[in-house]
Amino acid sequence: MSDKLAIAVDFGGTSIKIGVTRGEELVDKAAPLPTPEFDSPASIMAAMCGTMKDLLRKHPQVVAVGLGMPGWVDFHKGVLYQLTNVPVWNHQVPVREVMERELNLPVVLDNDANCMGYAEWKLGAGRGLESLLCLTLGTGIGGCIVVHNRMLRGRNVSAAELGQTSVDFKGRVGPFGNRGAVEEYIGHNEFTADAVARYAEAGVHKTVADCSPYQLELAARAGDPIALQMYREFAEKLGCLIMNMMYAFVPEACIIGGGVAKAGELLFDPLRTCLKEQLFPVHYDNLRLLPAHFGADSGIIGAGLMAADYASGGLL
Repeated sequence: MSDKLAIAVDFGGTSIKIGVTRGEELVDKAAPLPTPEFDSPASIMAAMCGTMKDLLRKHPQVVAVGLGMPGWVDFHKGVLYQLTNVPVWNHQVPVREVMERELNLPVVLDNDANCMGYAEWKLGAGRGLESLLCLTLGTGIGGCIVVHNRMLRGRNVSAAELGQTSVDFKGRVGPFGNRGAVEEYIGHNEFTADAVARYAEAGVHKTVADCSPYQLELAARAGDPIALQMYREFAEKLGCLIMNMMYAFVPEACIIGGGVAKAGELLFDPLRTCLKEQLFPVHYDNLRLLPAHFGADSGIIGAGLMAADYASGGLL
């Protein structure tokens, strides 16, 4: 594990976080870039490079750059084919080639969920384990799978798109025509919309803002029966995804990060109950169900770790 300085990027649909990392430490942070203000991939990359050059002037010891980007990323080629929730990025771009030419440093590009998983596997909640399932719960559901001490990338470098796996073969239609895609139920927007509808059915008017995951958490902790039921149902759907993965490859641990995971035992208690009811006893007894150690910083720390390890020749 390298302890060298790296520039790391955690790219989101709302903002782009850029900083300097050393191992698990976030050494420096630039002001976030507002993603929606840019009108093309070229303008986004130009702004990112400008911020990175400012950080390089402050930290000339940086050895590499790591970028975690949501969407379909070819890790081996350094190409981003599709960027989730950024409409102006609608065609493939050789991001690594552009960035290396501009910054004169080696660049690693990977899916943002893989970056989160890498941080948790190497230095976080999954440190020392050989097989992991990592999930990020946000606007979409991101996944990372580690098997026998190697990250599973799969054919077309598109493994672990777990938000698209089904929890209902006659359910809601996902973006690719896939029925019952789990993120169509427990993605933040869907979770919020379902809560608004559930309150309306009970004759209670709630806005979208009133039903954000955080507001629902507060309501559930205060004993609101609808909010409590929403979290129980969330746990059931998430549990269905984890159950499927347990029977598929039996990881040692499932690490959960993202906004809803901050609810702690409000989510984890019903999730454990759900899994205990559905798994072989030996599977359940040997599964560690863990919150992400690095929380909201998992993605940026993982991107930096990947970059530093790549520069040292140790990236798996």
